[in-house]
Amino acid sequence: MARATIECVLLLSLMLLAGCATGPVATVPQELFDDHLFASPASRIDANDVFAASPEMRRFIDSEIAGAIAAKGRQQALFDALYARGELRLEYDSAKTRNAAEAFAARAGNCLSLVIMTAAFAKQLDLPVRYQSAYEETWNRTDDAHYFVGHVNITLGRRPGFSSKDSEAATIDFLPALEARALRTHEIAEVTIIAMYMNNRAAEALNEGELDDAYAWARMAIAQDPGFVSAYNTLGVIYLRHGNLEQARRALAFALARAPANAHVMSNLVSVLRAQGRLAEADALRKELDQLDPHPAFAFFYEGVKAMGVRDYAAARDYFSKEVDRAPYYHELRYWLAAAYVGLGEFDEARKQLALAIEYSTTRRERDVYSAKLNRLAAHRAQP
Repeated sequence: MARATIECVLLLSLMLLAGCATGPVATVPQELFDDHLFASPASRIDANDVFAASPEMRRFIDSEIAGAIAAKGRQQALFDALYARGELRLEYDSAKTRNAAEAFAARAGNCLSLVIMTAAFAKQLDLPVRYQSAYEETWNRTDDAHYFVGHVNITLGRRPGFSSKDSEAATIDFLPALEARALRTHEIAEVTIIAMYMNNRAAEALNEGELDDAYAWARMAIAQDPGFVSAYNTLGVIYLRHGNLEQARRALAFALARAPANAHVMSNLVSVLRAQGRLAEADALRKELDQLDPHPAFAFFYEGVKAMGVRDYAAARDYFSKEVDRAPYYHELRYWLAAAYVGLGEFDEARKQLALAIEYSTTRRERDVYSAKLNRLAAHRAQP
């Protein structure tokens, strides 16, 4: 919240992947940028790199896809080669947002990276693509920042004259089928996908303290899709972390004017106004935010952590359970709920929650950490 107040610690809210329904921004608002405050980025930032197919990807098409097109059609041949047969051993990994070539080389990526990689292959096969963004978002947390993560998927079309084996449209989603069917989606443009990718890279650089790179990525995200409000939110947080309070206020106010009910932007703007000493404005906006979002993300979680600190494990269990009800697929909540059960001596429940933490983990490191804790708990229970 600040999905991320300055009471005890600065908590910042960043939005990854998903955009907001707002009025269009026709041109890039150059007045929001102060390039002289930042050094050049350490690495190349080019929109053309996002969908670029590497030589290895083209060789994969020749060896694994081309021969199956006549029998299966282009859509099915592509899907089977990438996902159905499991030869690539693709792994969901949210540690970094990768472009198409990086995702293929790593055999891993988050949903946006895998959508981009799939689209890059489809382009090589001359298949039309459409992109969908889900209305629902999930939560994540790193140190003092909250991240609200959206979801995207991809639909493959067909060109006139292609094999009749190709369907009119085939959607590929990287969520389990039942979970994916529950999501409402809307179509988004490819420039928004590129802006999402760059906004994610900006948030990741920000998390690493690489503010020059973060600024460059956020600036480029806005250049790709000036209507993508999340990028202005990220830009505002970058300015805030860099100590440029007025620039941060301008960027966040710009975003809020285009998305007046966006709690993430509103929360960050409250933080900036307080830091500027504009307390009356901050209090007025905070009241509006409290009405809009009376129980913000992680509110119950932090109460649970406090309860753990005084060894009130029953209260902690209840708080963590409330947060899990709101964000059932966020792994860290499952871990803390398991810890509360350990404090209560309910080891079977603790094992269940740790197993879910492993299942819902989005990086290899998280899975390894939770697996080690589950093993230690099992060893403890095995002792006479």
